[in-house]
Amino acid sequence: MLLAIDVGNTNTVIGLFRGSDLVHSWRLTTAPQQTVDEYGILFRNLFEPAGFQASEVSRAIISCVVPPLQETLRTMCASYFDITALVVGPGIKTGIALQVDHPQEVGADRIVNAIAAFKLYGGPAIVVDFGTATTFDPIGENGAFLGGAIAPGVNISAEALYKAAAKLPRVEIQKPKRVIGKNTVENIQSGLFFGYVGLVDGILSAMKQEMGKEPAVVATGGLGETFCRNSNHIQHYNANLTLVGLQLLAEKNF
Repeated sequence: MLLAIDVGNTNTVIGLFRGSDLVHSWRLTTAPQQTVDEYGILFRNLFEPAGFQASEVSRAIISCVVPPLQETLRTMCASYFDITALVVGPGIKTGIALQVDHPQEVGADRIVNAIAAFKLYGGPAIVVDFGTATTFDPIGENGAFLGGAIAPGVNISAEALYKAAAKLPRVEIQKPKRVIGKNTVENIQSGLFFGYVGLVDGILSAMKQEMGKEPAVVATGGLGETFCRNSNHIQHYNANLTLVGLQLLAEKNF
């Protein structure tokens, strides 16, 4: 089996593949301070109740945007699974062109998402990844990564509002019953939710005009499903887009 690990700033998503089939996945809180042994024990403890054994894992691939964890997880794969993990980065075969000024600056997760979106939805396409930051990644007709846009994630915006305004409470990110809130919590939820939908649709509208052709628009990430139902542009939601991209990359490189 293939072990696919997608490390984001807030969450880490783990997937197990048999061939091209995702047979199980888990979403964890990213913990940069954890040690090799702590991650090794954690992974084993996740696998066994789900009916999997560490000995079944023969390959591993890691996409990581948290530098301290990259070597930790690579060492964990060697120590606890006796395999050399492939890490998404310079030198890996991706099969796509990065049409940007500085290719080395493009996050591993964005490259992986682009590969998966082109495979599943064709090109042109745009991936909107609702993570700690919200990224907008346009993909050309031939699968090339064209660049993109990065905005603060909605949770960052909510936390900044809570910390900067002494009398405003921390609220759950959800769609309120109405735009015109009748209390402080509803006011904040309305501003965050509908304001963020406006941000997403505004960027997508401008990006579509610049691309010239109508792209498929797919959302992923923890809050993607919440917002895609209220967007005028997002057509698809795929919670496992990054894991699928990692599996496709593994096929190219192992």
